[in-house]
Amino acid sequence: MISSLSPLRPADERAAVDAATFATDVAPLAQPLVLRDQVAAWPAVAAAKAGDNAIADYLGGLEAGAAHPLEVLVSPPEFGGRFFYRGDNLEGFNFNRERAPLKLLLSELLRLAALPAGEAHSLYANAATAPEHLPGWSAGNPIDLDLGGAVPRLWIGNASRTATHYDGSTNLACVVAGRRRFILFPPEQVGNLYLGPLDRTLAGPPSSMVDPTRPDLDRYPRFAQALAHAVVADLGPGDAIFVPATWWHHVQAFDTLNVLCNYWWDFDPANSAFHALVHAMMAVRDRPQFEKEGWRAWFDHYVFSPSAGTAGDHLPASARGVLAPASADRTERMRQYLLRVLGTK
Repeated sequence: MISSLSPLRPADERAAVDAATFATDVAPLAQPLVLRDQVAAWPAVAAAKAGDNAIADYLGGLEAGAAHPLEVLVSPPEFGGRFFYRGDNLEGFNFNRERAPLKLLLSELLRLAALPAGEAHSLYANAATAPEHLPGWSAGNPIDLDLGGAVPRLWIGNASRTATHYDGSTNLACVVAGRRRFILFPPEQVGNLYLGPLDRTLAGPPSSMVDPTRPDLDRYPRFAQALAHAVVADLGPGDAIFVPATWWHHVQAFDTLNVLCNYWWDFDPANSAFHALVHAMMAVRDRPQFEKEGWRAWFDHYVFSPSAGTAGDHLPASARGVLAPASADRTERMRQYLLRVLGTK
């Protein structure tokens, strides 16, 4: 049984949408939205509804021509499917990373499904790109929405809990097999989530140290404020959820064979705002307060103000340099400038 989280407000939801409605009513949203039965017509969803063996057979049939084995996270039974740090000093992780072909992973998941509760290792193949790992996926399970050419990525495993984290890009996550629960927090709750190390993370972005399914409010008292602003979404096969960039989310999968397909779009990893944050911490955070206030004015003027994009309009177009409107040329000019100045010893 899925434990109740009734105090949390349910996320907004609506029925499946077409491409035009998605573009006008969903993609511009600044808050999560559940799209019920958005991918219910996928053959993969039909296979999942027929049981673990059926979805395993379906996925295995898409592996032909795969270029690479999957990266699989493996965690011992005693951690209950929560992929996280190990020990109070965060000296490591409670999982190992291994490589395995898809069919081997699927056969192991079916074997583990027959074990008594509490005896199975937790297995999790994360963000496996369809073209490299399941070449037949996209043709058989088209999304029919304009997601900017985003590549479908598959997440395959048994029962698991992914620590609360953010994505730097907008995300559409589609449940194929099993049930999933998303607990989501607005971006401004970052100070109430008690983040772990920024430079030694579980899988890319930093994660909250708090388990929202069993929060220790004595140790993390401000997390109660985060919960007051959280929303929860329970999804089954065929459902999808739209998650705007920078929204924090904890994801729990409940069944013996879970499959999720997600799409990240509108994001350039070479121009990560998170990397800019870390550099700002190095260059600005520890300066005297009066200096920080001065730089706050700069950031507001050139970055955060609604009119920041026009801050160079008083200059001749040929002289605007990095203040020019967004373009590939301007991005490259900025990159070269930063490489030059950051490379100075």
